Amino acid sequence: MGIFDSKPSQNPTSRAIHKQPKKIVVSVGNDKGYPASPAVKDAREIIQDARDEAFRIKKAAEEETRKIRQEILDLENRVAQKETSLESKLSQITKLERQVESGRKTLEKREQEITKTRSELVDKLSKVSSLTREEARKLILSNLEEELKGEVAKRIKEAEEKIKAEASEKAKEILVNSMMAGSTDWAAEYTVSTVKLESDEIKGRIIGKEGRNIRAFELATGVDVELESDVAGEVRLSSFDPIRREIARMALEWLVKDARIQPSRIEQLVEKARSQVGKDMSDAGRKAASEVGLYNISQQALDTLGRLKFRYSYGQNQLIASIETARIAKKIAEEIGADYQVTTMGGLYHDIGKTEMEKEGTHVQLGVELAKKWNFPQEVIDCIAQHHEDEPFSRVESIIVHIADSVSGARPGARHEAVEDYIRRLTDIEKVATSFKGVDKAYAIQAGREIRVIVEPQTVDDEATVKLSHEIKQKLEDELTYPGQITVTVIREFRAVDIAK
Repeated sequence: MGIFDSKPSQNPTSRAIHKQPKKIVVSVGNDKGYPASPAVKDAREIIQDARDEAFRIKKAAEEETRKIRQEILDLENRVAQKETSLESKLSQITKLERQVESGRKTLEKREQEITKTRSELVDKLSKVSSLTREEARKLILSNLEEELKGEVAKRIKEAEEKIKAEASEKAKEILVNSMMAGSTDWAAEYTVSTVKLESDEIKGRIIGKEGRNIRAFELATGVDVELESDVAGEVRLSSFDPIRREIARMALEWLVKDARIQPSRIEQLVEKARSQVGKDMSDAGRKAASEVGLYNISQQALDTLGRLKFRYSYGQNQLIASIETARIAKKIAEEIGADYQVTTMGGLYHDIGKTEMEKEGTHVQLGVELAKKWNFPQEVIDCIAQHHEDEPFSRVESIIVHIADSVSGARPGARHEAVEDYIRRLTDIEKVATSFKGVDKAYAIQAGREIRVIVEPQTVDDEATVKLSHEIKQKLEDELTYPGQITVTVIREFRAVDIAK
C-alpha cells in the first residue's frame, strides 16, 4: 500500500510517522541559489530572538511555579505542626483540669472526715462529762486560759520592763538632741547702759546752762542720767524700760560725737535714735523667725518679737531664750511626731507678753491677747497660754513648749541671780505684807510671784480681808520694783475649839 492510500497502515511505525506534525519550512534563499536579502536576514534574527525570549519566559514561569508550590508545601507543614502542638497543649490542659478536680474532691472528702471526727470527739466529751457542746467548749478554753495565764503575765511584765527601759533611753536621747539643736555659742547680754566720755568738758556740755540740756535729754528719752559715776569718764543711763535706755544710749553717743549739744539738736537725735532702734528690732524679729524656719508672719508680729531683744529675765536675753526654746521644741516635736510648726511658733512667741509689761496682767495673759490680735492659730495660742501651766494642757504641742522653756531656762549659764538679791526681794515682799495690822504671817512663794497672807480672824473680819488685799497690793506697787506681777492672797480662817471633860 502506498503512502497516499485512503486507509492508514497498521504498521506502528507508519502510525507514528503519520501522527507527527508537519513542520513549516521557510526558505531564506531562492531556488536559484542567490544569497538572502537583508530583510530576510533581519526576519530570521527576530524569529530566533523570539524563540530565545519564549524559552526564557517559559523557564522563569516554571521556576516561579516551582517556588510557589514549595512555599505552599512549607506553609502546609507549619500549619500541620501548629495544629499538632495545639492538640498536645489542649490535651495537657484537660489532664491538669482532671487532676485539679480530683484534688478538690479529695480535699472536700478530707474536710468532711475531719468535721465528722471533730463532731464525734465533742459528742463523746459531752457524754463523758455530762456537758453540752457549748459548755464543753467553754471548759476547754477556760483550762487553756488558766494554763497560759502565768506565761502571759510573765510576757506582759517583760514587755513592760522593756518598754520602760527603751522609753527612758529614748526620752534622754530626744532631750539631748533637742538641747544640742538649741545650743548657742554666744552669751546673754546684760542690762547695763553706759556711755564713755572723752573728757569732763563734754560732761559739762551735756548738763548745759542751768541744766537745760540734761533736762531736755531726760524729757525726750524718759531716762535718768547719772553723771556722778564710780568710773571716771562714764555716764550711766537708768530706766526700767530697756528700749528707752537703748534709744537714750544711742542718742547720747551721737551727741557726744556731734558736739552740738542743745535742746533742739537733742530732740532731733533722739527721734533719729528711736527710728533706728525700731528698725533694729524689726530686723531682729525677722532674723529670729528665719533662724527657726518660720515665714509668712505679719510684720507687726515680727516687729513686736524684735522688742524682746532689749528684754531680760534674770540676766537672760529674752529674744535669745525664745529662739532657743523654739529650736528645742521643734526638735522634740520632730522626734515624737508632733506638729513641729506649731511647737516652733509657740516656742518663739511664748514670752511675747513680756513686751507689754507696762500693762496690767501677767506676760502669759498679755501674750495670749497679742496672739489673738495677730490671728495666730488656736494651737499656737494654747501653747502661749499653757507654757507656765496657768491652764490645763490641751494638746501635746503645749506640753512640748512647756518642756522646751524649762530646758532653756534651766541649762547652766542661761540665767543668774545673786542669792542675796533673791532673798532680799522675797524678804521685802513679806515685810510689806506683815506691816499691816491684823496680819499674823506672810509667805512669798513662786519666786516672789505670789504672796500669801494669813490674818488673825479675831481682828480682821471678812470685809476687812478684801480691803487688806487691796491695800497690800497698792503698797507693793508703790514701794517695790519687780518683774511681772505679784498675786496677793489673803487667808482668814476661823476655828472654834472646845474640850469635853
